[in-house]
Formats: sequence, C-alpha cells, structure tokens
Amino acid sequence: MESCSLVDTAGAAALCSTPGGRRRGRAGSAARFFNCPGSSREHGVSASYSIGRMLSGVRSAARRKLFRSEPEWMGVNWPDSTGHHWWTTLENNFVLEASEDEYSGVVVDADRLPADGAAFARSLAASLSYWQSVGKKGVWLKLPVDRSEFVPIAVKEGFKYHHAEEAYLMLTYWIPDEPSLLPANASHQVGVGGFVINDQMEVLVVQEKYRGWALDGVWKLPTGFIQESEEIYTGAIREVQEETGVDTEFVDVVAFRHAHNVAFQKSDLFFICMLRPLSSAIKIDETEIQAAKVRHHHLQNYT
Repeated sequence: MESCSLVDTAGAAALCSTPGGRRRGRAGSAARFFNCPGSSREHGVSASYSIGRMLSGVRSAARRKLFRSEPEWMGVNWPDSTGHHWWTTLENNFVLEASEDEYSGVVVDADRLPADGAAFARSLAASLSYWQSVGKKGVWLKLPVDRSEFVPIAVKEGFKYHHAEEAYLMLTYWIPDEPSLLPANASHQVGVGGFVINDQMEVLVVQEKYRGWALDGVWKLPTGFIQESEEIYTGAIREVQEETGVDTEFVDVVAFRHAHNVAFQKSDLFFICMLRPLSSAIKIDETEIQAAKVRHHHLQNYT
C-alpha cells in the first residue's frame, strides 16, 4: 500500500495500513482524517475532502476531550503503561513549536514554522485545538517576510492583524469565547522639537523643504520623531544635529501637547526640549531642510 501523504510518521502509516492494504476497526473514522492514496480511492474520498475532514475532526475531538479520554480513537491503541498515547503523538507531530507566556498564552516560534503552506494549515488548525483543550488563551503568531504566503491561511483560521514591521507581520488569536484581553497595537507616536537658545537669546530655527501651504515661509523649531528605544531628550538632540549640524546638550522639557487622529489615525505626543548649543556652525540636511539660522525674536512667533 502507498504511504500516507498527510503525515510522514510511523504512527500515521500505522493508521492507514493493515495486512492486505485494508483498514480494520474504525476504518471510517480513519478515512476522514488521513489521505492514504490507495484507500481514499477505495472509499471514493478525495484528498482535499480527507484533509478538510481531518481538520474538522481534530477541532471537534478536542472540544469533546477525545484526545485524552479515548486512546483507541482512530484505530490506534497505545497502552497507558507506556505513558504515551496518540494525543502526545499529535502534539509532537502537528502542534506548532511555541513557548508559553505569563498570561496563559502561547508565542509561536517564528524560526520553526513548517516549510510549506499545506503543512502550516494542518499544524495551525491542530495547534489551536490543542491549545484550547489545555486552557490556553492568547496566541501570538509572528510571520517573517519569507513566510508571507502563510498570512491568508492564518487569517482564514481566524487570526487578526496586530502590527507590522519591516521584517515581519504579527497576528493574534484569542481562544476563549469572551472579549479579548490581548494588548492592542501601539496607539501613539512621539515627536520632539529642539528649542535651541544661546546666551544672546538667539533661537535656532529652520524652514522645511517639503511643507504645506500653511507653513510656506514659516521659520520653525527643528522637529522629528522619536526612534525605537530612544529617550525623548536624546531624540531632540539628534534631530537638531541631523537638520542643522549644531551640537547641543539637554536642559529641560519646557512644553508638550497631546493630539488625536493624526498620522494613520494614531494619537500624537509632542515634546519641546530646551537645548543649549555646543557649536555654532550650521550645516543643513538638504534632503529635508530649505534653510536654517539663529534669530533674536519674540518666542511666540515660533512653532
């Protein structure tokens, strides 16, 4: 008899093959869960139908606790004296590699995902059933760029987008039938402005190269966004140096404001840091800045 195409394990082969190439015991149940080329033709079951029924059956059985209560299910009988029944085999061969978090959830190991979409789909469905049966709650699934073809498979299974970075997409799944307690994606972006003032009460200001009509001709403080794991004050120092070439040191946070529905419907926090200049030579970043200079003027004229 041909080997099983669904699972490449000795246990799976045993489920499908018996002397003479015929199933014994609960043959009908096994036919629903495994696609054995010879026997599926015998019973008129297509490969896609077999796989679909296998996934559906795994979920149903997990809900009824059959994995633990019926070691002879699917025609396989592993004595309890071995400390090993087919539920353990299912876990070892189908369930995705993952670690537990402190909130009764699991974090899937992104470096040990199946190599192809069909294997991923089978493992994902079996994994959700297993995690549900053992009381897990939230599932974090990180899909690297080179596994982007897995995204629609996960979404079809019920996963939701959480956030994306340059190298990966993070998806989540909440198992209990109750409102999700998983933390949402970041809700804010953080910006900084450098209020650079020297001993002569001169303030460093810039004109941006790319600006809307409302800022046409306006001189403003050097501004920008905080980078990942960057302090507010070091971000202000960096932005001033990048835009104007002037080195500064931090003095104090003098103002901040909180706005909502800004870029990509995120809220925005903006901090103005007073900085003391350590150099005076101005060298603008010509990709972003049209001009820069120091001016002695009333502070309320600067934005």
